[in-house]
Amino acid sequence: MRKSLLLLVCSLLLPTCTIADDWPQWMGPRRDNVWRESGILKKFPPNGPAVLWRTEIAGGYAGPSVANGRVYVTDYVTSENVKVDNFQRAEFSGTERILCLDEATGRIVWKHEYPVKYGISYPAGPRCTPQVHEGKVYALGAEGHLLCLDAAAGKVIWSKHLPVDYNTKTPLWGYAAHPLIDGQKLICVVGGEGSHAVAFDKRTGREIWRTLTSREQGYAPPVIIQAAGTRQLLLLYPSGLSGVDPETGKPYWTQPYEASNGSIIMTPIRSGNLVYVAGYNNKNMLVELDTTRPDATTVWRDKPRTAISPVNVQPFVEGNTVYGFDQNGTLYGMDLETGDRIWQTNQPLATERPLGSGTAFIIKHEETCWLFNEHGELLITRLSRSGYEEIDRVKIIEPTNLAFGRDVVWSAPAWANRKVFVRNDKECVCVDLSAGQ
Repeated sequence: MRKSLLLLVCSLLLPTCTIADDWPQWMGPRRDNVWRESGILKKFPPNGPAVLWRTEIAGGYAGPSVANGRVYVTDYVTSENVKVDNFQRAEFSGTERILCLDEATGRIVWKHEYPVKYGISYPAGPRCTPQVHEGKVYALGAEGHLLCLDAAAGKVIWSKHLPVDYNTKTPLWGYAAHPLIDGQKLICVVGGEGSHAVAFDKRTGREIWRTLTSREQGYAPPVIIQAAGTRQLLLLYPSGLSGVDPETGKPYWTQPYEASNGSIIMTPIRSGNLVYVAGYNNKNMLVELDTTRPDATTVWRDKPRTAISPVNVQPFVEGNTVYGFDQNGTLYGMDLETGDRIWQTNQPLATERPLGSGTAFIIKHEETCWLFNEHGELLITRLSRSGYEEIDRVKIIEPTNLAFGRDVVWSAPAWANRKVFVRNDKECVCVDLSAGQ
């Protein structure tokens, strides 16, 4: 409360005051990949930005979250070789951990760990960024271990094991759809008959409702929108896109979708009355929301070699333009209404030819976009309808994992308190991005 009042005073009374903010969940405070802090550098210092600390951790794809002076990150400790880019299920034994670090020093404040056997492809570690909310931290492991812990001390308040509790199977690439908090509910993609999505009481873990059936879970995080005067929970899964009542789970509408290999990863993006979804292999769809009642119709679908079909990176939309990395690793600007590509570039990954599943996470900040690419580099850029402009770049961490025969780091950073927090399979790093270095 005190922090909120301070930010309000700064914004209303002291225009020159810099604004800092936490990053308590996937895609940031508003879950929209917009970094709203001020006082951020415009170019990197000649020797690079200052590295404030490095803390040793183990493997994982889950990005860190930052809240109330703490950094939360999950990992997987094992003696087995999990640096494999396989597309088959194989069994690995190890321990998943939830780590709480001191934001100022990187010191481990507490950790909670539990044994788990992986039977998934790309078995390096957990996928989902922990979510910090009202003194609790919610974490979802790669094999569906869902936990609510006290954020200060790490004590488990409640837990679920989704495949066991709902008689379902872990997705091929593990549980990766970041849960969503809505009021008193924690909404999770689960799987199983009639329980594709389940709303739990965030305080107790009690089930509130369950909805939909899908042959596979997919990996797309849920999102809530307001349309036709109605709050609608959008659920994207391998066989459809549905709008449901977030209070009851009752479906309002469904538009069919067909994902290749069950691979649908992005969360739906919206501009006006248009919603765009896409995934491998060139499966894409634009739907139009009804303005008078909760309903939707399909405008177009499955445009190969034109629309963007993302795999690892969440695209974002401004007005009528979508910016995102296609499954071929190329960054495109795309017209939302037509699905036509406006421009393309391989410059963010510094390659002449596209890299399959090439990855660089995109964050909007003021008039620029910051990228963190799979080589471990930070980029300051401008993205507009007219093209891509690179301002500066610097390497801050080593790629330690393996994909398609190359070394990669595929973990989304946290952007908080004028710093960036990144991780690979060996360490979590805090880098100062404040102006005036």
